[in-house]
Amino acid sequence: ALGARSLLADPRSSATRDRLNDVVKRREPFRPFAPAVRHEDFDGWLHGGPDAMTPFMTTVRTVRDPDALAAVTHVDGTARAQSVAPDGGLLRAVLDAGPGVVLNTSLNGGGEPICGTGTDALSFFVRHRVDALIVEDVEITRP
Repeated sequence: ALGARSLLADPRSSATRDRLNDVVKRREPFRPFAPAVRHEDFDGWLHGGPDAMTPFMTTVRTVRDPDALAAVTHVDGTARAQSVAPDGGLLRAVLDAGPGVVLNTSLNGGGEPICGTGTDALSFFVRHRVDALIVEDVEITRP
């Protein structure tokens, strides 16, 4: 879920985390979600400086303001963040259109495999209460 086959959401509210856990993922509330952060904004959201940035969700960093990233901050004040470079495609475009950080998790519901095709993604959209779906260059939104 590094930006492809991902479920993206606003990371600034714990209500986002709760909705995803209760409605989509159906998992324990203590399991954290991860943020995807614009490369140049990384140090503003997380401690660690340039050496902490990675395009993969493989390292844990301390969040500078846990209340500001409530949906992606673990109980110990950390997050498993992904840094997104300027050439980061659609994920980067989403980051550029908002606050520079999003909640990023795999595109699947609880107990389901990750969506592997556009048909899988459309089925996911129909089954779960998510606001929009983008597959290739097609955007589908709920009325």
